[in-house]
Order: sequence, then structure tokens, then C-alpha cells
Amino acid sequence: MTSPNRLRMLDRIDLAILDVLQKNGRISNVNLAKQVNLSPSPCLDRVKRLEQEGYIEGYFAKLSEAKLNQSLVAHV
Repeated sequence: MTSPNRLRMLDRIDLAILDVLQKNGRISNVNLAKQVNLSPSPCLDRVKRLEQEGYIEGYFAKLSEAKLNQSLVAHV
């Protein structure tokens, strides 16, 4: 495994994976693999490696501020 302090060069497939995941972190591995022109197994290996090396820190839900503010009640 690469040391967290020592960055390796990302290739075009790694960058494509990061681009797709940034837009849709819930995409299935099969669909991700299709979008970056890999078979599912090597695609999953790359995603796991990107996670281990710290390029992917986590997966997050984008919450609707408008929806959440509808139920906000403040007592003063």
C-alpha cells in the first residue's frame, strides 16, 4: 500500500472514476465500470485503492435545505 504522505500519479481511469463518483456516489459498481470502460472487478479494485490511499474520504448525502427549513421551528 502507498504511504498516505506519498501521492502516486492518478491515471485517466482513476480520474474518470473520481469524476463519476463525485457526481453520483451511489452509482453501482457495475454501472461505474461501464462508464469508465472497465470490467466490474478491476473497477472495484481501483475504487478500494482510491479509498485506502485517501483520495476518497467518504460518501455523503446532499440534503435539501428547502425541505429541512419547512419543518424548522424556533422558540425564543
